[in-house]
Amino acid sequence: QVQLAESGGGLVQAGGSLRVSCAASGRTFRTSMGWFRQAPGKEREFVASITWSSDYTVYSDSAKGRFTISRDNVQNTLYLQMNNLKPEDTAVYYCAAGSPRNMRRPSDYDYWGQGTQVTVSP
Repeated sequence: QVQLAESGGGLVQAGGSLRVSCAASGRTFRTSMGWFRQAPGKEREFVASITWSSDYTVYSDSAKGRFTISRDNVQNTLYLQMNNLKPEDTAVYYCAAGSPRNMRRPSDYDYWGQGTQVTVSP
């Protein structure tokens, strides 16, 4: 079992930066982890994902060049640094863990956190 808890969300103006974190506990060894987001009335969408050893990362087109995913396996923490935020980035951000065949697909992840709200004002 893996438990995930996100933190660091909040309100930020467009063009600003925010870093969200995900504290993991339990059997996290060799798991890939990812960030997803869900805006009101929309489906959950992929943002970024990273392998256990951090040797491979993948980003959505909207996140590429603005967001950076990283992890600290000693601290069991996943991060998402978000720069140049836009109002369309407003969503609840979720972290996920598992052994996905397709790192972009939500259903391939086994464990999910409760989410943290990120709101970007114009």
